[in-house]
Amino acid sequence: QVQLVESGGGLVQPGGSLRLSCAAPGNIFSNYVMGWYRQAPGKQRELVASLARGGSTNYADSVKGRFTISRDSAKNTVYLEMNSLKPGDTAVYYCNARLFSMSYWGKGTLVTVSS
Repeated sequence: QVQLVESGGGLVQPGGSLRLSCAAPGNIFSNYVMGWYRQAPGKQRELVASLARGGSTNYADSVKGRFTISRDSAKNTVYLEMNSLKPGDTAVYYCNARLFSMSYWGKGTLVTVSS
């Protein structure tokens, strides 16, 4: 069973910042496309950002310029740096590792943006 472990969620005021972390097994981290998804109450899960093995990134239009996905290979960890947070960013954020038809998910971490 592949375990992806997220951390870093919490309550933050509008305009604030948070950094999410996702620790993955080394073989997964090295070979899979790593991504962050989110699911707000009553909405479908959506892609926030992804990072391919070669380093190319992809972002949802709603977070471009505010969120940054990155990786630390020494720690087998993927990060999501979130700045200028808005109430609309409130959601459970999930880490995902994907390779062809294989896909693994973390349990999620809650981010609440509220004053």
